[in-house]
Amino acid sequence: MNPDLRLLGVDFTSVPSRRKPITVAHGRLTGGVLRLESVQALPDMASFGALLAEPGPWVGAFDFPFGLPRVFVDELALGADVGAVGAAVHSRCTDRRAFQALVDDWAGRRAQGRTLPHRATDRALGGVSSTSPLQTRYVPVGFMWFEGMPQLLAAGVHLPGLRAGDATRVALEGYPGALAYALIGRRSYKNDAGAARLIARKDMVEALEQGRVPDAPRLKLAHAQRDALVDDASGDRLDAVLCLMQAAWAVRQPGWGMPQAVDPVEGWIVGARSDAIAAGRPSRASEAAEVVGGA
Repeated sequence: MNPDLRLLGVDFTSVPSRRKPITVAHGRLTGGVLRLESVQALPDMASFGALLAEPGPWVGAFDFPFGLPRVFVDELALGADVGAVGAAVHSRCTDRRAFQALVDDWAGRRAQGRTLPHRATDRALGGVSSTSPLQTRYVPVGFMWFEGMPQLLAAGVHLPGLRAGDATRVALEGYPGALAYALIGRRSYKNDAGAARLIARKDMVEALEQGRVPDAPRLKLAHAQRDALVDDASGDRLDAVLCLMQAAWAVRQPGWGMPQAVDPVEGWIVGARSDAIAAGRPSRASEAAEVVGGA
């Protein structure tokens, strides 16, 4: 393992501010130990762009979708890869509300009762499903794609399986919910200062420190860092650390743990299984008839 390699875990928000920043966990991996070095708060998108421009070597896992569902891309003829899709959407949509209108118009022309499709990788995570990248309400993951993906493309980072870039700056799509589920099941741990969620955060941090994540390193924390993770009722700091852990898992795998086949418009999530992606990918006929119950 390159001792100079920096690892990043990024809990992203599409509208960063001082109250709700983009949260970045920084760490380094030595043998089987992942040491948390710092947690950074980025209050605006310019700060995020500066982070992406920092010289490597670094590998980061980012909590927002890198791709869009194949059926949406194909029906709107948006392009054959994530770069083309991003350029096409932004040429049609001047802002996030225009993107929401584009999605709403497309979804409204589908048969009644059929809502937003997922990507195959969203349902290949072992017990959980990430939100559709077309969802712009409730959990506005679509806005996260709309704001985050252009930043990655403009920065010229390397997106394995999707877009060649600077090989010393590698960006992977993470999903902290998958790791949280592996640690504590379906217990809630975010957006509440109550005792139950405090205990859930404490249990997660304890499991990470004890190395109870299969094939992943043990997390090393200072006492103050542990307290900060547990006490953050938003869960943003912990989500950033979960993404950091996913980045650390990926660098220990051949080819970043990437599935054998990657859809160049849908992308892939760290830890998604090839067999589950293949099993979960609908045919055109079944996709056209899919009934999705929400994000």
